[in-house]
Amino acid sequence: MHADLLIHAEWILTVDPEDCELIDHAVAIADGHIQAILPYDEARRTIAATEVIELPGHVLIPGLINAHTHAAMTLLRGLADDLPLMTWLHDHIWPTEQRWVDPTFVAAGTRLAILEMLRGGVTCYNDMYFYPEVAAQVSAEAGMRAVIGMIVVDFPTRYAAAADDYIAKGLALHDFYRDHPLIRLAWAPHAPYSVADDPLSQIARLAQDLKVPVHLHLHETQDEVQTALRERSERPFARIERLGLMGPQLTAVHMTQLEDFEIAHLAETGASVIHCPESNLKLASGFCPVAKLLEAGVNVALGTDGAASNNDLNLLGEMRTAALLGKGVAGSAAAVSAREVLRMATINGARALGLEREIGSLEVGKSADLVAVDLRDPHTQPVYHPLSQLIYAAGRHQVRQVWVRGRQLIRDGHPTSLHLAEILAEAQIWGRRIAAGGR
Repeated sequence: MHADLLIHAEWILTVDPEDCELIDHAVAIADGHIQAILPYDEARRTIAATEVIELPGHVLIPGLINAHTHAAMTLLRGLADDLPLMTWLHDHIWPTEQRWVDPTFVAAGTRLAILEMLRGGVTCYNDMYFYPEVAAQVSAEAGMRAVIGMIVVDFPTRYAAAADDYIAKGLALHDFYRDHPLIRLAWAPHAPYSVADDPLSQIARLAQDLKVPVHLHLHETQDEVQTALRERSERPFARIERLGLMGPQLTAVHMTQLEDFEIAHLAETGASVIHCPESNLKLASGFCPVAKLLEAGVNVALGTDGAASNNDLNLLGEMRTAALLGKGVAGSAAAVSAREVLRMATINGARALGLEREIGSLEVGKSADLVAVDLRDPHTQPVYHPLSQLIYAAGRHQVRQVWVRGRQLIRDGHPTSLHLAEILAEAQIWGRRIAAGGR
């Protein structure tokens, strides 16, 4: 058997239905897909590989999936910290965006985000931001897998004038990337409080027609729910269901304010929840009941949110926070286990985005989106259980190799498809412009 690449790692965590933990195995890759996973001794006898990579002391995992980002907001990192959500949005973020966000801003911010995510083991991200056509182009050029949100809000921005304009631009973008190997599209209405009933209903119909996900902030804060009850006499959850958005296509982000009957209904409808623990903590938005959701059978994935409210795109760190916070909220040390958290950051994210047949686990036939983490650092030694070390002790600086669709995008910790110095210089120029307030 011939392979383009054979990767031999000390441990492999497959995140397949059996959650295998393999020792001294190898992954064979051909034409961008996983051809075989087998013991290394057997691989040496049966596979003729063009390239062989030896990774002693490394754990090989599926590429991480950041299921909720606003990638270009890396350029607003640290701009307005220590503020509640609505003050942060209305008084700082939205005015800054209205002044500065244009295609060049989105290109620079997205490149910076992709570089940060790749170096942290993220091989796919689900984005919600203005000028999505720019984010899609930058991602494709970098070789990064992305689900790009067709953003919709009611208010005019430099990108679009009104909901109909946003939707028309989204449809054109979807048509352009219909058959792209790395870029998928999703509807991304910002939130129930920023999008009216008519466009939300239209998005529900279009999502069914196009068979794409709907990416939506929902029940992010107690204030959001109370305001909706006061103004509409209806919880946002109920409104989203009434408008036809509740179902397997929905990826509901944050969900810190949930009643038990809503959790049960999420499980019944097949909707996914995207948990953003560090952003929720930083904005004091509340606590997503992850253990209850998992116990009910809800698909829970993991996201970082944007770098303006996190302030990083570190999904390895997010996994540790999710596990620790989940245990504290549930009052059980057994809740939200390392195994569950790794699944949240891989196969659950793939399922939420409709990509579970392509990515999210290491299985024959799936795309070769892989990450190698070096556990030989002092703070991850000794290794009794590589999964536990990955979740509770490893840092993103230990991500050494990253492949997307068989193409190596991080080699020995360094990017191969992006220019580090240029991206950093570009980010610094934007930072000085925004800080100075001029053009």
